[in-house]
Amino acid sequence: MTITHTIPSEGVSLIQLSGKSASQSFSRKTLPKISEVIISQLEDVNVKAIVITGEGRFFSAGADINSFKRAIENKEAPNLIRDLTNVLHPLLMKIRTSPKIVIAAINGAAAGGGLGLALACDSRVASVSAKFAAAYASLGLSPDGGTTWLLPRLIGESRARRFFLSNEILTAKEAQEIGVVDHLVEDKDLIETCIALAEAWSGWSPHMIESTKHLLHVQNENDFETHLKHEQTLIEAAGLTQEFKDGVESFLDK
Repeated sequence: MTITHTIPSEGVSLIQLSGKSASQSFSRKTLPKISEVIISQLEDVNVKAIVITGEGRFFSAGADINSFKRAIENKEAPNLIRDLTNVLHPLLMKIRTSPKIVIAAINGAAAGGGLGLALACDSRVASVSAKFAAAYASLGLSPDGGTTWLLPRLIGESRARRFFLSNEILTAKEAQEIGVVDHLVEDKDLIETCIALAEAWSGWSPHMIESTKHLLHVQNENDFETHLKHEQTLIEAAGLTQEFKDGVESFLDK
């Protein structure tokens, strides 16, 4: 099991889940380490964007099913599930509310909580080898990892309902066609494409990125009038920034 992070581009951190961190991502041993590495990069002032990817056939396959079997035998399955979600769910909130850009470079299977990890990112770029599954139904479990909140916002409630209750496995092309994936690329181009996207999106002003992510995150929770007031507060604050002044001058120069 390895979780590595490198800096392939200034301001962009590449995190790769390898070995069991990709194929059996969510165990009591592995998940805290995954969370620690991702959060360390989210909190690094020198990092503007993060690209998360896996290895081989797996982006992140979700829970370690062997640990589920042992927990059932030891009559501690609820405790195991609680321990895992107590790590995963705060991590997903951190990604969603962070001012950093986070891109999922989906090289292989994204399943269960691993699907939630991909959905929580700001964008999903998939290689042609990628696959997407919930996989909860076949285990007799209800979904977690934010999947029932995130997926309907991408593809609509009816299509998400069909995905979960039919226990579907989507190919990369199918996922792109219904809106789960933003870009579909050849395997060899995956990381390069994601780094370029991370550079482009993180190049805007920090206030613009943080405010935009925040407004999009809360838009379904507000009525329209409340959301307009929220927008007003944030754009007024943006009007005081140097980036706004520079942007206006640049626009007029053109």
